[in-house]
Amino acid sequence: MSKPTVIDLFAGVGGLSLGFEMCGFDVVLANEYEESIARSYIFNHKETKMIIGDITALNLQNTFLPYKNKIDVIIGGPPCQGFSQKGQRKSINDERNFLFKYFVKVVELVSPKYFVMENVPNLLTAEKGYFKNEITDLFHDLGYTLNCDVLNAADFGVPQNRKRAVIIGKKGDKKVSLPEPYNYKVTVWDAISDLAFLNSGEGMEEQDYYFDAESDYERLSRKDSKKLHNHVATNHSKIALERLSMIPPNSGREVLPQNHLTKSIYSGTWTRMRKDEVSVTITTRFDTPSSGKFTHPYLNRAITVREAARIQSFPDTFVFIGNKSSQMKQVGNAVPPLLANAIAKTIMIDMEKNNE
Repeated sequence: MSKPTVIDLFAGVGGLSLGFEMCGFDVVLANEYEESIARSYIFNHKETKMIIGDITALNLQNTFLPYKNKIDVIIGGPPCQGFSQKGQRKSINDERNFLFKYFVKVVELVSPKYFVMENVPNLLTAEKGYFKNEITDLFHDLGYTLNCDVLNAADFGVPQNRKRAVIIGKKGDKKVSLPEPYNYKVTVWDAISDLAFLNSGEGMEEQDYYFDAESDYERLSRKDSKKLHNHVATNHSKIALERLSMIPPNSGREVLPQNHLTKSIYSGTWTRMRKDEVSVTITTRFDTPSSGKFTHPYLNRAITVREAARIQSFPDTFVFIGNKSSQMKQVGNAVPPLLANAIAKTIMIDMEKNNE
């Protein structure tokens, strides 16, 4: 039997794609507008056709109509800067919040059996539910029934508290179930304890593994990987290193003397990750101790791209290419593949039920 087919819109580096591929789906087409991120997608998803470009500038008819009735699932996370907690909340007047209409348009043109749209949790509550109602109505008019909720990646084997609004649509009048939380949690140390203990400024884009995997999660992460990639520690300033050396495990800025307290607005600034807990949400600035709780549990440095990728549940065979700021964006903005995989499984189960 041929694999069920997927189109990934607003694909980023392909966390959603990877989760679906792990479940046996074939991602035939993807779209990402930022070239350096799209190049990294192509490097890691060699079988998928990638269209690099802004979806608002594409000829949607020409691009997507050839796939009409040939695609099982459309997936994607339209960007949502205007729903972000930071800055002014201009959600209804912010055109960046209406990119979901392009997602709707592609669903209309292609007519897949299912779709999955993920976004920030605010999408479901902003403007007294305006956006949620708008999305529900638009898809309902196209003949889809929706099921939506906020899912936390930590409930699905990802060592990170990361909450996302997930909307699953199915053609017809029956809902698809959302995935049920797993009965275990993975900690920061379960995810990164086997990676080389680098100091500030150390590491290489490609190196050997020095330690054996210690947890099932690490063994899974290393499956089929011969080399360790993207494990390079930020070269911190002298003052940052001095500050970090004063912070013991399980501690943060509360132990710093007055002259070392910075004006950072981020919660978790100058705070070590706790090895026996799940991580906070990985952002695109995880290389900076002042931008959140991203300091290594023991070492005097922020986490590396590979450590962040492990906490996002990317396997070690997934290599982030491009410069460092692009790599951080790729990791920080991605949907954790294991969360995507849990969603993919519920759709696969529903498809199998329908085929019976």
